[in-house]
Amino acid sequence: MSKTNPGRFFEDYAVGDVITHAVPRTISGGERALYHALYPARHALYSSDAFAQDCGLTAAPMDDLIAFHTVFGKTVPDVSLNAVANLGYAEGRWLAPVWEGDTLTATSEVIGVKQNSNGKSGVVWVRTEGRNQDGVVVLSYVRWVMVRKRGDGPAPESVIPELAKVVDPADLVVPVGLDFTRYDFALAGEPHRLGDYKVGEVIDHVDGVTIEEAEHMMATRLWQNTAKVHFDATFRPDGQRLMYGGHVISLARALSFNGLANAQMIVALNGGAHANPCFAGDTVRAWSEVLDVVDIDAPGVGALRLRLVATKGEAGKLKGEDGKYLPEVLLDLDYWALMPT
Repeated sequence: MSKTNPGRFFEDYAVGDVITHAVPRTISGGERALYHALYPARHALYSSDAFAQDCGLTAAPMDDLIAFHTVFGKTVPDVSLNAVANLGYAEGRWLAPVWEGDTLTATSEVIGVKQNSNGKSGVVWVRTEGRNQDGVVVLSYVRWVMVRKRGDGPAPESVIPELAKVVDPADLVVPVGLDFTRYDFALAGEPHRLGDYKVGEVIDHVDGVTIEEAEHMMATRLWQNTAKVHFDATFRPDGQRLMYGGHVISLARALSFNGLANAQMIVALNGGAHANPCFAGDTVRAWSEVLDVVDIDAPGVGALRLRLVATKGEAGKLKGEDGKYLPEVLLDLDYWALMPT
C-alpha cells in the first residue's frame, strides 16, 4: 500500500466531514519580513510596534493576510491539491490578532458538494477555521473549489450551502484595546479619515507590479501551499504555472495603500472571485470602490466596505455588457477594513 498522499478527489468529500489539517505553524518575525519583501505592504499598524502601541495594542500584530495565507496553506493538501481552480470566498472574519510566536492550526468542515455537468469535476464548499495555540479561533471563512473527479463513478447528492452576501457590521470583531483617538495620520502616510470616503467612490491606486515567477514560487512555499497548479508546469495543458490567488490578493491589498493608507486592518471577507487566471509576466494594478461606510463601537474606529479589484486593465472597468468579468480582471474582492474616524 502506498504511503504517499495523492490528494482528495471530488468523490472523497461528504457534507459533514471535518478535516484536521497538518502541520502546525509557529509564526515569527520572519514571516512578516518575507511578506513585506514579497509585496509592497506598508500599512503602519503592521509595520511598527510603536504605532500599534499608540493605537492601544501591545505590539504590531501580523498582517491580516499573513494569517489568511498561513491557514489557507494548511488546507491545500486536503482540499485543493487536485483543484482545477479556487472559485470564491464568503463569510470570512478575522476574530483575533495573530502575534509573533503564535502557533496556528486549521480545520475544515465540508458544507456543500455539487458535481459539474461535464461529470469530470465538482465544486466543494468548506468552512475553514484557524486557531492559535490556546484554541482561540483567529480566522474563519468559507471557500469553494472546483476539484477533479477520480473516475466516472456516481456523484454524491448535491448540497449547496446558503451563504451571507455580506458580513453584518455588527459581527465585525475589533481587536481588544484598539483605539484610534491618538492616530498619527502623518506617520500613517495619508490624511484621509472615514468620513472622507463616500459610497460609490472609485479609487485608482495608480501603481502596478509585474509578477515574477520566482516571487510567486517563494510565496507558495512560504505559505506551504502545495497545489499542483502552482508548482508543476506540466500539470496544465498550456505548460504554465497558475499564480496563487492569494498572491494576487496580497499584491492588490498592498497596492491599495495609495489612497487607502488608513484602511489599517481587514476584519471581514464578504466575498471574492478569482475572475481570470494570472501568470508570471502579468502586470497587476488595483482599484477600489467604496461600498459602505459605518461607525464601529470602538474609540475613533470606523469601517469601510470596499471592493478591491486587481486588473491588467483600467481602473473602474469590471464587467462587460454580458455581465461577465472582463478578461483583464484578475480579482474581485469584497471586504471590511477598520479606519480612523
